Amino acid sequence: MKFKKGDKVVVIAGADKGKQGTISAISIKADRVVLEGEGLSKIKKHQKPTQASPDGGIISMEKPIHASNVMLLDPKTKKPTRIGYKEVTKKVKKQDVTKVVRYAKKSGEPLE
Repeated sequence: MKFKKGDKVVVIAGADKGKQGTISAISIKADRVVLEGEGLSKIKKHQKPTQASPDGGIISMEKPIHASNVMLLDPKTKKPTRIGYKEVTKKVKKQDVTKVVRYAKKSGEPLE
């Protein structure tokens, strides 16, 4: 999966199409991401009373979204883009150091 925790993404399919958020958790096995954002993929869950929460009740939580339904936001144009990888070579103390970095394919900007 090419996404990382903290990436800014936009939902491209489903009920929340067009909304933006930040990735707060990733499940690699299920190929899903959990997004933080204003009213983004929220569900209500009925919870039984337990020792930790003796009242129980209805709680609101974020629902995971499949990774194919989100796209990374380009840091330069603020539009959805795909992610690529490229090698960048730098000189550090008279040595060539090669590092693989992620970049936005639309603008070519490297991603942190």
